Amino acid sequence: MNAKAHAVDLAQRLIRCPSVTPAEGGAINLLEAELSAIGFACTRLPFGEGNDRIDNLFARYGSAAPHVCFAGHTDVVPVGDAAAWTRDPFGGDIVGGVLFGRGAADMKGGVAAFVAAAAAVIEGGIGGSVSLLITGDEEGDAVNGTVRMVEWAMANDQIPDMCVVGEPTNPDALGDMIKNGRRGSLSGHLVVTGRQGHVAYPHLADNPLTRLVAMLAPVNGTELDGGTPHFLPSAANVTTIDVGNPATNVIPARAEAKFNIRFNTEHSADSLRGWLEEHFTRVGGDWHAQWKANADPFITDPGPLTDMLAAAVTEITGRTPALSTTGGTSDARFITRMCPVAEFGLVGKTMHQVDEHVDVADIEELCAIYQSFLVRACGEVVG
Repeated sequence: MNAKAHAVDLAQRLIRCPSVTPAEGGAINLLEAELSAIGFACTRLPFGEGNDRIDNLFARYGSAAPHVCFAGHTDVVPVGDAAAWTRDPFGGDIVGGVLFGRGAADMKGGVAAFVAAAAAVIEGGIGGSVSLLITGDEEGDAVNGTVRMVEWAMANDQIPDMCVVGEPTNPDALGDMIKNGRRGSLSGHLVVTGRQGHVAYPHLADNPLTRLVAMLAPVNGTELDGGTPHFLPSAANVTTIDVGNPATNVIPARAEAKFNIRFNTEHSADSLRGWLEEHFTRVGGDWHAQWKANADPFITDPGPLTDMLAAAVTEITGRTPALSTTGGTSDARFITRMCPVAEFGLVGKTMHQVDEHVDVADIEELCAIYQSFLVRACGEVVG
């Protein structure tokens, strides 16, 4: 079976594994068997206990430098309204040159493309070593997945020289975009307490909404800076305001709001939290806030990794991919702690949607791109 056919076949078999986070669903088992047959040394890395247990896989072929890693995930989001699907979400059906199924775009198609590419390059002989870091916890809380695997790799002398994450980075067509960084994410939950009373006698009450609105001013659909050469301006948005007051003539005793900030390297979660808590204190009154920092921003400066990846993309697609830091967070935020990392994968238009699908031709081309990249990154083919 040639590499492109291998990639499509493996993508179908992976989709048929119902690996909705945190279930392994057979996907990690399938990859371990596939990679072992190619000659990879496979290490299962389960982390967590009970319902929090996540199955992960690290597989490496060879030990020579350079060490090139591919990172991805086999877990998928739930199918949602199964009755709305026109194809079996876990059927892996190909209809009219299109592969359907949960995870086709995000990101079993990308994982399959890399495995097939690695198999082809290994068969021809490589001058370095190749590894795969595969988690089952990217779509979940990301507590017992890549973050733990990175810790394990750093403690066990398995640090790559560079890493490609196979997330679906392309907005419209394969070859549009490489992600070489991501913004940070900070969420806040602000609760303001006042004193209930009649609206006709406001002097006898303390309206928490008056203070809440003032407190939210800096994060209510605002840009926090002018951006950087690599990042758009940091953006803050209120996502919900809740009072739970059914009456129009009663001042409520309590009001709360949630907001999120996507921030660039001009800020940190700590600096943003400190700035906002000072602002809340200046507004005054009784308040408290809870914070969740999902990710720090990072950037991989243009260089050997992005140059080789872009050259492979151009060779296969004829397109010149843009370097971008847009979008949400990814597991690349953990990998950047140990090596340069960039993201490139399939077109992401249908990820997480009903009837998720990708063009079979895109999986085949992605396989060819990964194969070209591996040859460039691992030096001369020696087979």
